[in-house]
Amino acid sequence: MVDLTAIPAESVLAQPTRAQLFALLAEFKRPAGTVELAERLGRHPNGVRLHLERMQEAGFVTRSRAAQPMGRPRDAWAIAPDARPGGQAPSAYAELGRWLARAIPAGRGRLRQVEAVGREIGRETAPRASEASPEETMHTTLAALGLQPHRDPPQGGCVIYTLGNCPYRDAVRENQEVVCTLHRGLTRGLLDVIEPHAKLAGFVPRDPDVAGCLIKLEGVSTLALSTVGEDDA
Repeated sequence: MVDLTAIPAESVLAQPTRAQLFALLAEFKRPAGTVELAERLGRHPNGVRLHLERMQEAGFVTRSRAAQPMGRPRDAWAIAPDARPGGQAPSAYAELGRWLARAIPAGRGRLRQVEAVGREIGRETAPRASEASPEETMHTTLAALGLQPHRDPPQGGCVIYTLGNCPYRDAVRENQEVVCTLHRGLTRGLLDVIEPHAKLAGFVPRDPDVAGCLIKLEGVSTLALSTVGEDDA
């Protein structure tokens, strides 16, 4: 969820409806249509669209066009990979993460357990429905987690992301091996749901204060599998 106390008054997200929209997209971890977002907030789609367009202008969300079986394409909104609420890189429950990281030893057996738990969390976290391609869904999910993913040129048919932010940086400073192992497991869990036949071909941690971690995915389709009709009038 968006921490409203951390957002300056001049920020676009200081407006309550926009903050709610940003938080809702972060919860979905997938693109969502204007009508769906409006229904969740109990507001008229036209007003919600205006808020989303203002957020797009400020760089908080992106808009794509999703083809429909009938009618015109509809807007699909998602958190922008470079979104920085309040001008700061996202941070994830820093104190709790640090304490947990310090409490978990990095023995070989324990690391296997940590990765297995991370994989379970990834499966729970992954969006269950998306009109986008598996690659686009993965990209949007990583962005919603605050990782600021950037697509690198593909290598040997693999999709490669460089992560521009480490939202777990405080915990990583306490125990990088454990936290990065958990993150690797989480990534595997996301793949289990988004593209079950794909595999994590590479996971390279970096300095959390600089970011730049690499995720290499093999067998992830860039083609959308299906579309779901929705009147976005």
